[in-house]
Amino acid sequence: MTEQDRTQNSEGDPESPVQTRKPTKRGGGAPGSRGRTTIADGVVEKIAGLAAREVVGVHAMGSGLSRTFGAVRDRVPGGTKAVTRGVKVEVGEVQTALDLEIVVEYGVSIADVARAVRENVIAAVERMTSLEVVEVNIAVSDVKLPDEEEEEPETRLQ
Repeated sequence: MTEQDRTQNSEGDPESPVQTRKPTKRGGGAPGSRGRTTIADGVVEKIAGLAAREVVGVHAMGSGLSRTFGAVRDRVPGGTKAVTRGVKVEVGEVQTALDLEIVVEYGVSIADVARAVRENVIAAVERMTSLEVVEVNIAVSDVKLPDEEEEEPETRLQ
């Protein structure tokens, strides 16, 4: 198996940082194990979304458009808050890579907030899933100014 074969994702993308293997139909667990555990992308997205929102200085997650649609969806009876908004993940067998889009509060150090988000997300994902986080890319899409009207207040999770 070549290095390129080991680093291609399931779509065959040689640029992907996540090492994956095609799933086997039977077995697939480590020698001596009694089965295999798979973790869905959505699970990692929720963990990362909650961990990012815990950081002081993060006002919201996602772009303005996704937050607007999310605010409407959140008001629908029976709807739940989209904790995965602004989070995209690629999950392999033993590794994961994440892309986060955040809105920061005005006046905070964006570099410090990004560093804190990255550290909190990595710690939470690795602790809860045992996946190795190979990268966390953070895009700051907006800054919340003090006099701006609230589109959708996001409660800090603590």
